[in-house]
Amino acid sequence: MKTDRIMWGIVLLFIGGVLLLENFHIIDFYWRSVIRFWPIFLIIAGVNILFSRNKSQVGGIVSIAVLVVTLSMLFVKGQQRPNDGRNWLGDELSAEINTDENDNDKKYEELNFSEPYTDSLGKKVVLNISGGGTSFELKGATDSLLQARVQKKAGEFSLSKSTTDSSTTVTFKMKGKGWSMNDGGNDVDFHLNKNPEWDLHMNMGAGEVDFDFTDYKVRNFNFDGGAAALDIKFGSLLPITDVNVKTGIADVKISVPTESGCRIKTKTGLSAKDFTGFTKLKDGTYETPNYASSTNKIFINLDGGLSNFEVKRN
Repeated sequence: MKTDRIMWGIVLLFIGGVLLLENFHIIDFYWRSVIRFWPIFLIIAGVNILFSRNKSQVGGIVSIAVLVVTLSMLFVKGQQRPNDGRNWLGDELSAEINTDENDNDKKYEELNFSEPYTDSLGKKVVLNISGGGTSFELKGATDSLLQARVQKKAGEFSLSKSTTDSSTTVTFKMKGKGWSMNDGGNDVDFHLNKNPEWDLHMNMGAGEVDFDFTDYKVRNFNFDGGAAALDIKFGSLLPITDVNVKTGIADVKISVPTESGCRIKTKTGLSAKDFTGFTKLKDGTYETPNYASSTNKIFINLDGGLSNFEVKRN
């Protein structure tokens, strides 16, 4: 019995079945309700490794049974509405919830961080962001270098800056667990200055990212995370933009401008890929038809285990 293949097949059937039931509005499934249970899959992998050494049918049956029971529990848990009034992608849930009850249930501390902008900061700004159990969203421009408004429900946040002759490095960090069992996750709204050339580096566990960089000069965007949902849009204000995304279980959506040439390299295992408007080459890479002729280019590297990757042109 090839237990590994059977278990992966069950996981894919579970995810596909949930998505199909959602699309037909048979169930409402809130992925954010189950993300924090991702360590269960480490336990399942450990059980499978222990029993696979014996290569017995009994061991394989036990591993599959543990997986089925776990997925059944997640299926039930995923249909429970999150406490913070947001779904996996951070969209507001339906208005059928009583507004007064939502206001009474809010249990968060509001924090505000800011770094001033001066011409002496240099052309390039490196922004490091770390934290798990947090929803990050880019809300627009600011006259400051950076502003961050935090609705804190767990953990501790800090903002620091260091400057050299050629660049400025800003580090926005969360310490501790980002999830509160009673109140859900944290929410962070960023405002960035449009003048600098930005290098962004994100390191997080479970969480959500919604960044629209259409009007920003982004030279590098690097993301390293576990169970996450990403929705990223890029503009064409620089000749070259490098994008590197490495995930575990994630839903990744990337938008690139039609006037920019784009090349995608993938190392995605069992992940799903949707690269509409791209041509697959013999070496396994994907390119837009205008890649060779375009003066602005975006290079995307995708690395994921069990994720959904979508790259579209706007």
